[in-house]
Formats: sequence, C-alpha cells, structure tokens
Amino acid sequence: MKKKWILPIITALVLIVSLWMCRNILCVKSPHGINQTRAFYYQPEDSIDVLAIGSSHVHCGINPAMLWNFYGMASYDFSAAEQPLWETYYYLVEAYKYQKPKVVVLDVFSAAIVKDDYHYDWMTESFYGMRPSLNKLEMLKVSAEEEYYRYYIPDFYIYHTRYENLNKEDFANIFGGVKEKKIFKGFTPGFQRADQSLPFGGWKEFDDYGLSAKSEEYLRKIIELTKENGSELMIVVIPYNMNEHDRATYEQIAAIAEENSVRFINYNDYLYDIGIDVTSDFNDHSHLNYWGSVKFSDYLGRQLKEYYDIPDRTDDPKYSSWEEYSNQLLESVRERL
Repeated sequence: MKKKWILPIITALVLIVSLWMCRNILCVKSPHGINQTRAFYYQPEDSIDVLAIGSSHVHCGINPAMLWNFYGMASYDFSAAEQPLWETYYYLVEAYKYQKPKVVVLDVFSAAIVKDDYHYDWMTESFYGMRPSLNKLEMLKVSAEEEYYRYYIPDFYIYHTRYENLNKEDFANIFGGVKEKKIFKGFTPGFQRADQSLPFGGWKEFDDYGLSAKSEEYLRKIIELTKENGSELMIVVIPYNMNEHDRATYEQIAAIAEENSVRFINYNDYLYDIGIDVTSDFNDHSHLNYWGSVKFSDYLGRQLKEYYDIPDRTDDPKYSSWEEYSNQLLESVRERL
C-alpha cells in the first residue's frame, strides 16, 4: 500500500518544484521597485534600523552601503518608482510585519507630481514584488479602478507576455537567488553625469498647487502609523532639479509635519552644505547619481546620528549582510569605473 503512494508523491513534488522554477524565471524583475520589495522579505527579522520609503529618489539617492561604512547603520531602501503616498502607506504596513525600524525616512517627491486619485505610471513596480496578502489587496483597492485589478493581482497574469523577452538575469534566478536577495539593500545607483545647473521646467505644471486630498489623507495615515509602532518619522525631499510648483506642495507638507511634531527637511535647500555639485552629481533631472548618493548619504547619516538614537551595528554578526553588500557595491563600482 505504501509503495503505490511513492510515484504520485514524487510526481507532485516534481510538479511543485518545476512550477516554482518557472515562476522564478518568468516573474518580472526590475531595479525600480520590484527587486527592492522581493529582497525585503529576505532581510533578517527586526534588523533594519533605518527604513527609507517612497519613490525612486530613495533607491537612487540613499546609499545603504555608505550609511553602513560611515556610521554602521543598518538601512534599507524599500521604495518604488513614482510610488504615491497611498501605496507607500501600505508598504509601511507590510514593513511592520517583519521589521521594527527605529527611524522611517519618508521621501515625498511623488506627492508633488501625483495629483489624481489613481496613478498608473510605474504602478507595477509597487505590486509585482509584494507577497500576496490582505494588505496587498487593500493597496490595490485604493490604487486602481476595479477594471484594472487583473493587471496587478495575481502577477502571474502577465507571465505569458515575457516568453520572447527572457534574458540571462531571468535564468540566473531559476533557484530563487536567495543569497543575493539577503545581501541586497535596495540601492540602484546611476552613473550618468547630467548637468543640472539650469532650472528644470519639467514635470507637470498644475492649476492646483499643493497636496492632493488623497495624498494628504495618506500622509497623515503614515504619520499616525509610525507613532503607533514607536518609530521616529523623518520626512525628506531628496535633491533633484525642483521647480516652484513642487515647492508649493512641500511647504504644505512642512506645515503638516510641524503640526504633528515630525521633522521635515527639503534637502534642495542644502545643496551647498551637502557638497552637491549640480554639474556632475545628478544622473538626470530627477535623480542623484552614485557620486551624489555618496555625498547625500554621508550628510543624511550625520543628521540621523544627531537627531535619533541609532546603534552602530558594525561588530554584530547578525548584520554581516550589510558588510557583504557594501563590499559588493564598492567592487562593482571599481569595475565599472
């Protein structure tokens, strides 16, 4: 009797492993949010002291390797391109399932460029990396109109569209890339040098300046959520070629931050102090490059140390992946340059 079960069990196991491997190959990979989210789940539980959330300005501008090298900080860039504040809120809900960050650094760039209740640009970056959960469903409900739900959950809906576009990275992840995910800390460096010495007139110019009602609602939710979980919240604008329409939004955010006794810093006002060279430290009009990220992360780290009680984890073996990540990043930069 027992022998007759052996073949079905083996067949079932082979099928499960095969489907898992196919998923690893066909799932969408991207350094603009999806990879950051997938790797987040592989970080040691309750190890992240500084959690940076928000748009691509985070994973292009906040360099966890530099925060580790300079200050022994265990930080992570848990962000996605153009992520509106309502999605950032649900990201933070997700983060608190696994981590207890001492400080949450919230980038609010998207609040300046997202004025509609639904923002589909880059939305896949926020969804395809997150594990299935009720929290993810709640995020979908506030992020998309019902007729678009099928494009985001379940994410295997779009796997069949990738057959002709598979590349080496897809097959390198056939077994899940667990070690790589454990080491990765979310940072996506850029290596262009784009002169930003002239004001940039881009981004949309809106008739309605300031924060949209939906963005304000979720900004206040984020503030409340961090308080409920005992984290300090630091709201920031990471340097980019800002226009005055954006500044109007940040002034409104600054008032809400002050109302709630939360620190707000628009780092565009401190480029000289940071040491940012506008002719060489930007990857494009919206993002710092690698060299800009080093300068900004050094400055940010000094302020985090000054304002908050963040431990130096350098000699703690639990945090060895940050050392590995730092060494890997520096080696890849040397090879590139």
